[in-house]
Amino acid sequence: MSYKFRFKQKSLSGRFLFILGFLTFLACVALGLMLIFDEDLLAQYNLSHSARLTVGILILVYGFLRFLRLFRTEPEDE
Repeated sequence: MSYKFRFKQKSLSGRFLFILGFLTFLACVALGLMLIFDEDLLAQYNLSHSARLTVGILILVYGFLRFLRLFRTEPEDE
C-alpha cells in the first residue's frame, strides 16, 4: 500500500470521485467534532461523555483514513 501523489491530469469521473471523497472527509470531520463537542446532539440516547468521545474519535479517524485513501495509487494505475 504505497501512498504516492498523482500529478497527472485526471479524467472527469476521476475528478468527480476526488471531490466526492473530499466531501466525505469533510462530513466525517464535522460529524466527529459535533459528537465530541455538542452536549445536546445525542441527548435522547443518554450516551455518557466517554461514549460520545469514543464514537467521535472513531469517526474522525475514519475520515482521515478516507482522506489518505484519496491519494493512494493502485499498482495497475501507475
